[in-house]
Amino acid sequence: MKATLTDLALPLFVPADRPERFGKADAARPDALIIDLEDAVAPQAKERAREALKDKLLAAQVQAPIILRVNAAGTDWHAADLALARTLPLSAVMVPKAQSQDEMEQIAEATSHPVVALIETAQGLAAVNSIATRAARLAFGSFDFAADMGMEHTRQSLLTARFHIALASRAAGLLAPLDGVTTAINDNAVLQDDCRHARELGFGGKMLIHPAQLEPARQAFAPSRSQVEWADRVLSASAAQGVVQIDGMMIDAPVLARARQIKTQVQIYSPKENQ
Repeated sequence: MKATLTDLALPLFVPADRPERFGKADAARPDALIIDLEDAVAPQAKERAREALKDKLLAAQVQAPIILRVNAAGTDWHAADLALARTLPLSAVMVPKAQSQDEMEQIAEATSHPVVALIETAQGLAAVNSIATRAARLAFGSFDFAADMGMEHTRQSLLTARFHIALASRAAGLLAPLDGVTTAINDNAVLQDDCRHARELGFGGKMLIHPAQLEPARQAFAPSRSQVEWADRVLSASAAQGVVQIDGMMIDAPVLARARQIKTQVQIYSPKENQ
């Protein structure tokens, strides 16, 4: 099933060589499935996974939109992954270790699909502004980035990278980027804290690795009830009068824009119904 990238705020990773998990992951109703041919599949299993993937996806009758994470450019599997992607009804191709705008153009042309660029290296971050002009959306591979930089995987160390990815997305007119995974699958507090941190920095979603993470992540990204009530009052007041105040705040263009953003976010982070 195809979908716009606007809808794909909380996609869920599934290994490409574990087709028995496709239906189970789909039943959790993620915003999309990221079928992973890269890190989740051992080198000796990649060819077999790729050859079986088309039939296995059809057999699983997956309803969620599908993003295919291919192997990075320069690897032995990249070209064959792109050839497969061209034959599948994907919403996007996810490209690990994105390096340049030329790479994004070549992959989009080769697959005929939008490209989600994973920023995971120093080179990728250095080129993020140009990558953003050719990608459909950016995402942050924080663990790979930290490893490439030889830094600790902490909020402080990754703050600059996250800021520049969010800034590049906004400057290029893209949707807000997707944050990297949280490895804790049994600690909702950690996951939700990570989601709130990403949201504060301008990220619009998060890649997930387990169905149990979906609902806590939705709750963390979704506006609170008080925010929604405030947005409703702002929009109602602005429609009724010219210049007004709400809670002592003058209702001007930026305030109206924020109210509209909140109402949009209600739709984005609502649980998805399978079609």
